Amino acid sequence: MISNRSFELVSGLFHRVSGIRLHEGKRALVAGRLQKLAMTRGLSDIDRYVELLVSENDPDEMVRVVDKLTTNETYFFREPEHFQHLTQILAARRKDAGPFRVWSAASSSGEEGYSIAMLLADKLGSAPWEVIGTDLSTSVVDAACRGLYPLERARAMPEAYLKRYCRRGHGEYEGKLLIARELRERVQFGCANLMEPLPDIGSFDVIFLRNVLIYFELPTKEAIVRRVMTRLKPDGVLYTGHSESLSAANLGLRSLRPAVYALA
Repeated sequence: MISNRSFELVSGLFHRVSGIRLHEGKRALVAGRLQKLAMTRGLSDIDRYVELLVSENDPDEMVRVVDKLTTNETYFFREPEHFQHLTQILAARRKDAGPFRVWSAASSSGEEGYSIAMLLADKLGSAPWEVIGTDLSTSVVDAACRGLYPLERARAMPEAYLKRYCRRGHGEYEGKLLIARELRERVQFGCANLMEPLPDIGSFDVIFLRNVLIYFELPTKEAIVRRVMTRLKPDGVLYTGHSESLSAANLGLRSLRPAVYALA
């Protein structure tokens, strides 16, 4: 178990780093994940581990805490309406336009970024395109770069894409899929904290900011959206999760359809 004081200390630290508030309902999850970190330090007492975490102020250990406490569960082609809308955008794009750039701004373990890449590779042919994925958690960024996933996460992937862009595992990799090397090499993943100044990654035709805003309080949510929108081209499109309405926020956006926005 974790004491009230330790839970409050960890919640405060995590909120300052990530902007995400850990509510009481997360106590059991926090205790379970911190127990594993405590054991790697040779400690059986979670409260003692939290004391060391606070007193040592070790950035590397805080990264490990963030990695453990960040929930990252997703799958390929999640919320298919967005991919249908993106297909329409690509169909209307001029052949002589420059590289089509997409940012997966909360890319988790990479399924969203690779889903986007599959669609661009299919629809744009030889036309240039780029996909960049970023996430707060170093461990999920590493997983995204590897591109190795349980096959069940491809349940919403078009069968043609599964055959064309994925390699089914055998032997010890039975039940897994590996993103084809030629696709992995065209998607860049890196770490970025949406609470802080963004890395120099340029501007984008499309930004996916999905299923992450629900974790933030309203002022933080608005600050993140404003920061992300500075990377959107004037005629670009922003996708949010379908449970993440921005209608109540004054952010200089106009709604194109549910969970799809453009600059006002």
